[in-house]
Amino acid sequence: MRTTATVALFSLAALASLAVACQAKTTPSTTTTSAAPVADPAAKKAEEGAGLSPKAKLALARVTGASEVDKKIELAQGAARKNPANADLWIVLGRAWVRKARESNDPGFYLNADACADVVLQEDPGSTVALDLKSLVQLNDHRFEDAKKTAERVVASRPDDAMAHGSLSDALLEMGLYEDATAHAQAMIDLKPNLPSYSRASHLQWLHGDVAGAKQTVRLAIDAGRDRKDPEPRAWVLTQAAMIFWHEGDFDGADAGFDVALQWLGEFPPALVGKGRVAMAKGESKRAAEYFQRAHTQSPLVETAWLLGDARAAAGDDKGAAEAYAKVRAEGRRTDPRTLSLFLSARGEDAELALSLADEEYKVRKDILTEDARAWALYRGGKIAEAKRSIERARRLGTPDARLMFHEGAIKIAAGDKAAGRRLVEKALATNAAFDARGVEEAKKLLEAK
Repeated sequence: MRTTATVALFSLAALASLAVACQAKTTPSTTTTSAAPVADPAAKKAEEGAGLSPKAKLALARVTGASEVDKKIELAQGAARKNPANADLWIVLGRAWVRKARESNDPGFYLNADACADVVLQEDPGSTVALDLKSLVQLNDHRFEDAKKTAERVVASRPDDAMAHGSLSDALLEMGLYEDATAHAQAMIDLKPNLPSYSRASHLQWLHGDVAGAKQTVRLAIDAGRDRKDPEPRAWVLTQAAMIFWHEGDFDGADAGFDVALQWLGEFPPALVGKGRVAMAKGESKRAAEYFQRAHTQSPLVETAWLLGDARAAAGDDKGAAEAYAKVRAEGRRTDPRTLSLFLSARGEDAELALSLADEEYKVRKDILTEDARAWALYRGGKIAEAKRSIERARRLGTPDARLMFHEGAIKIAAGDKAAGRRLVEKALATNAAFDARGVEEAKKLLEAK
């Protein structure tokens, strides 16, 4: 395939959404505290809500905090109140809410963003910009089929809508439909070769095993994102690029990339997590725990809590590790069943629950990572034939992820194909000798066994 830039985009067929640190739904965020006191809060609230629809009230809910995105929300809300007939102002507000949700890891804010889209759709049911916003919210809410249908509706009426092609590509990727996801990522690049389109393309290339192409394309994404007024997208792709090096086992190269991301956007949680991964790979578990803690404080993802627990355990902090693991179990059930499934399987605990959690995720998310979680849970439960079929589907793209290689190798060994299995386990360790704290130790034991 080709791009509008002079890059060979996909070697096999070949980013998931820049905002996919998504969790399950929570109560809408409608906090009403304000930095500036008012003489009569009740009267002020009644005045602001007069004549507004329920959706508009949710969109205009006041926020707590004084971060950059909070300021953007307040400015956008003020503009929308002054000119409520201007659809573009509601869309700007909705996108600010999306950013708030992403940065705070509070999915409740996506409901505020969705309300902004609905305000516009109430007046103009065919508004493509509002539908674009709605599909983004649906993606982050893990409603991938809904996001697919919404984006398809936009593409049908406006084939030149690059954002719709991007959302459609993201939804298809999560559904495991990689060929179609690739086609729409290519369409997005053809229409608008920029950071979001190049980022998606690079991720798809990497998934298909084209590491050289992924590096080349992510460089285009980095070069396209130099807006200091909105540093988060470039910080994201810098982190994405660094993770390619981490997966290769080039920890120094990865560390340098994470540092650049942090220079661009200080205390950026994904880059802090990356720094923690590198520190763990170098045996610096205490320093790794500090990075993971800083990241988790800002963005309390289940996977980050898992990494924090592993780092604390390696540093001899058993109590701190137990506290982090407790968060994995509690939050994983509520917001991230796939990660909790992998966590349980990695530790060899409760194979039945691990499989149930993976199956729960698989109902809406049939990508290779969910397939891998199912395979590993099946393996832990002794269902080797099923695990073998599942891991083959998970590995169908040739993704250069050492953890997936290890899982495939272990399952093949259990299925009786010891020679092929050992080769895969050896390859996993040679690719990235720090892919997973427990997994690495288990891989070494498998190779030591006769």
